[in-house]
Amino acid sequence: MQGLTRRWKLGEGHRGPAGESLLARVLAVRGLDDPSAIEGFLTPSMGETHDPGLLPGIDAAAVRLVEAVRNGEPVVIYGDYDVDGITATAILWHVIRTVAPDAPLRSYIPHRLEEGYGLNPDALRTLAAEQAAVVVSVDCGITAIDEAELARELGVDLIITDHHTPATDDEGNVVLPAAHSIVHPGLPGGAYPTTDLCGAGVAFKLACRFARTWCGSERVSTALQHVLTDSLSLVALGTIADVMPLTGENRVLAGLGLRRIRSTKLAGLQALIEASGLAGEDIDTEGVGFRLAPRINAAGRMGHASEAVQLLTEADGDEAESIAAALCTLNDERQCTEREILEQAIEMAKAAGMTEPGRRIIVLAHPDWHAGVLGIVCSRLVERFGRPAILMQEVDGLCRGSARSIDGYSIHEGLTACREHLVGYGGHAAAAGLSLDATQLGVFTDAITAHANAAISREDLVPWLVIDADAALSEIDAGPVLELDRMAPFGRGNARPRFRIRDLRVTEIKPMGRDNSHLSLRLAGDGGRGVRAVWWKQGERADALADGMRVDVVARANLNRWRNNVTAELEILDLAPGSS
Repeated sequence: MQGLTRRWKLGEGHRGPAGESLLARVLAVRGLDDPSAIEGFLTPSMGETHDPGLLPGIDAAAVRLVEAVRNGEPVVIYGDYDVDGITATAILWHVIRTVAPDAPLRSYIPHRLEEGYGLNPDALRTLAAEQAAVVVSVDCGITAIDEAELARELGVDLIITDHHTPATDDEGNVVLPAAHSIVHPGLPGGAYPTTDLCGAGVAFKLACRFARTWCGSERVSTALQHVLTDSLSLVALGTIADVMPLTGENRVLAGLGLRRIRSTKLAGLQALIEASGLAGEDIDTEGVGFRLAPRINAAGRMGHASEAVQLLTEADGDEAESIAAALCTLNDERQCTEREILEQAIEMAKAAGMTEPGRRIIVLAHPDWHAGVLGIVCSRLVERFGRPAILMQEVDGLCRGSARSIDGYSIHEGLTACREHLVGYGGHAAAAGLSLDATQLGVFTDAITAHANAAISREDLVPWLVIDADAALSEIDAGPVLELDRMAPFGRGNARPRFRIRDLRVTEIKPMGRDNSHLSLRLAGDGGRGVRAVWWKQGERADALADGMRVDVVARANLNRWRNNVTAELEILDLAPGSS
């Protein structure tokens, strides 16, 4: 069925109202029929996570780190400048500081615009000159072939922890850096049960293994238990911000981490929660994704990510409050810059025909764009036009930027197919970074467009809206909707349930928000009961609706808490005029 904005698809095993609760119907559609499996899903525990020892390379990495810390050798944690890399850096920093408060330990985060992503040769030379004995990369390094060789020449033991896609040669064989050790859940021949850990997740596993190696037993000290438990809040931030699937182990780590955020002992995280207006609230994936993560990311996008690392490691008291406030200001600047670039990119894409059915990827570059926000703008273009997007800043003959993709098309595979035109690239199926000589922009655009056109059908340009179950309007009530929250945390791989509700009447239409960009509706069934419904970013459709009009909707059911009243309402995802 086709709605006004998307194609509707009933999930496999889709069920309609038949005496089961909304929760039971959704769980069944998602493959959870067995009572024990349902209980495990609804009450996740650390017992369901995997043994860190299954990660390839982790024992060698943990032993070398313990040796370095005990011997007083300088250790540097080299992190990426996004939330995942920042939280991964903080996790290892805290666990090492717990056992060795005076150890010669520091972190290093490259400048996004001046140094770019990943291990930097000049940075490695500087760190070696400053007597660094061990450099631990987090959330980067798996493609650093030349940099690993340089580290070896400099006498630095490089430990790589990462989750991104490794490099391959012309025959498609995986090529790994010659590092001291590599900890990565997706290495060929590895025994780890999932490849979905983010950088912070991998760092957490190494932190756990470090703690056990330090203590010489599976049971670690009370102090290490406390810091590892508190680190779960950082794992949750990294997992959610990096849009990793919230299934299996990730769901457990993120869920337990979100609970821990409420009582975190990390002063910097407490200050950020306060500055973000989340104090006293139950922080969920939306609170992380829309409030906390953008502020942490703003440091690397608009300034230097070292400020965010300082916030989540050493900052306390007034310093923590000051950094948190500064990150909020940077985030405001980021939002303004993002809006300006988005408007310009939309105009350029339309003028170049890249939003037409015959062009199934957007590729643009501009010298005035701020490279720090291009990934976010890419995501906005993907959301708006239903196709992959690549945006780059052109400076001194080099185009450098970000790519984001749609489900079903690996942007990493697309870049690999066109790598002869690139200076460098890295990432995974959904997101990547790249650089190329400006003289290659035209030929690269043609090559990646040909690849995307062959892999993406015209139908793929209209995204699917997968429906969990049919629901009756009478079921949209506070009790049943509250029960659905037991499925949290919601996110990629565990979306908030979507219901199709059919043959409703529109009884009220009210534009709302700045510039009337959203719609507030009231929908009623034949029994007369009405429910408020919100349709975000669809204010322009007000004229297409009318009182008494019959519609089918696909919507999420949410709770609206106002003072002492809790009511259920609908968040419309799409609407189709007339019942079918």
